[in-house]
Amino acid sequence: MIVITFNRATFPRLKITMIVRPQQHWLRRIFVWHGSVLSKISSRLLLNFLFSIAVIFMLPWYTHLGIKFTLAPFSILGVAIAIFLGFRNNAGYARYVEARKLWGQLMIASRSLLREVKTTLPDSASVREFARLQIVFAHCLRMTLRKQPQAEVLAHYLKTEDLQRVLASNSPANRILLIMGEWLAVQRRNGQLSDILFISFNDRLNDISAVLAGCERIAYTPIPFAYTLILHRTVYLFCIMLPFALVVDLHYMTPFISVLISYTFISLDCLAEELEDPFGTENNDLPLDAICNAIEIDLLQMNDEAEIPAKILPDRHYQLT
Repeated sequence: MIVITFNRATFPRLKITMIVRPQQHWLRRIFVWHGSVLSKISSRLLLNFLFSIAVIFMLPWYTHLGIKFTLAPFSILGVAIAIFLGFRNNAGYARYVEARKLWGQLMIASRSLLREVKTTLPDSASVREFARLQIVFAHCLRMTLRKQPQAEVLAHYLKTEDLQRVLASNSPANRILLIMGEWLAVQRRNGQLSDILFISFNDRLNDISAVLAGCERIAYTPIPFAYTLILHRTVYLFCIMLPFALVVDLHYMTPFISVLISYTFISLDCLAEELEDPFGTENNDLPLDAICNAIEIDLLQMNDEAEIPAKILPDRHYQLT
């Protein structure tokens, strides 16, 4: 039995995903850097700060021209943007939660299916082959959702003829499900499974197929681009124009207040982009490596395998792949 351990070296170009932090003191949490979107938007906030300084020096010029900005329209627009950002973040978080539930269902179905197969069929070698198919399905689904190369990893789990069939398919994970169904059909023809058990096991495969379809629905149906674009443009136009409304009353404090307000809106916009694709490789995406690792460990231990991969744990920055 060949055990593949997935770590950061496996895909060196990818970022670490998901932050798993214990509860912190409120003061310490203010200064947290790892896992914050601040690292992604710091350059944009710096530009806003510099532009606000420029607006201070421009104040006498456009005041002389009779141009005057007031806070009233910005207050109304700010409330509207906050409401729409809330809607978008809720939609993104709903996709994130649904994706996590689907992977939880995959873990449940995988454990249950192998338990039923192992307690029904006497052939240990054949059951181990079936367990490998379950393991490779989880990894194949993970790599498909993240658009990662699969050939090298799948080659360690699949027989040559099965590998060729999987790689030639437009949906490798679905092809693996078909191979699992064929395996069950062989056991039925050999008299190892009754019709009732065969139907029961097929229902488990249908549960796994539903997980596959659910993940594909999330991955291939993004939030409508026009909605995202309108909100994105409005946020940045608001942040650009904001210093003109603040400078009359705040003057030299304008850059600091403008950056604070811009941080709120831009960070929510950035976070919504991360949550929209829960299968990605950003800091706040699902730790699919760790979930697949947990499935692999559970199935191998159920088969009393000697070689078990190490459990993937968060690193010193509380980041989990």
